[in-house]
Amino acid sequence: MSAQQSHAFVIGGSSGIGLATARRLSADGLRVTIAGRDPAKLAAAAAEAGGTLVTVVLDASDPASVAAAFEQVGSFDHLVLALGGSQGVLGPFAELDLATFRQAFEGKFWAHLACAQAALPQLRRDGSMTFVSAVSARMATPGLAGVAAINGAIETVARILAAELKPLRVNAVSPGLIDTPWWDFLPQDQKQATFAAYAEKIPVGRPGRAEEVAAAIAFVIGNGYMTGHTLVCDGGISLGT
Repeated sequence: MSAQQSHAFVIGGSSGIGLATARRLSADGLRVTIAGRDPAKLAAAAAEAGGTLVTVVLDASDPASVAAAFEQVGSFDHLVLALGGSQGVLGPFAELDLATFRQAFEGKFWAHLACAQAALPQLRRDGSMTFVSAVSARMATPGLAGVAAINGAIETVARILAAELKPLRVNAVSPGLIDTPWWDFLPQDQKQATFAAYAEKIPVGRPGRAEEVAAAIAFVIGNGYMTGHTLVCDGGISLGT
């Protein structure tokens, strides 16, 4: 099947890295469907992309919604799992609310797994599945135990699924500090201060852009000899410099 005929399904595709990925894959010639919980955000994303994206409403916390969405999409070749979440588990472990932590696990880790499992009957056997984790999974950064645990679990599962689901290729892409709506929970001045502080620790000297992570995702989708890998796209912050 040629790239022009391939169909990619991006879950979490209404904003941020997911939307940037959908736009990149569409520009590369793939047919792209995006999914998210909010119909208005999906419509706005499709309009922003010039009408090249098909949309489907999917609430990953609702099994019936997940099943209905995959039935609507039908068969496809590449799955991208870019569901966000886990903002509520930033901060010192001693002060971490474990009930909130559990909810964050539900919102990202279990959401990724639920969609990955539901996709299997529709996903081309030798296609690809790409999880979006975060570089916190491989850093010993105080205050990030919660998000690191969630994203580390995702990366572990991706590696195992690459062996279990072969010839389906399963990879993860691990972004660093990326300027996306994920950070909108912070007041603008606090967000800018956070970015400035981290920029001093990042070898490339700045936060990343969603389009740069999208390019990494497009790479692992397009490389037919790559599976079981976590591709880090973090500007070098995980080097510990």
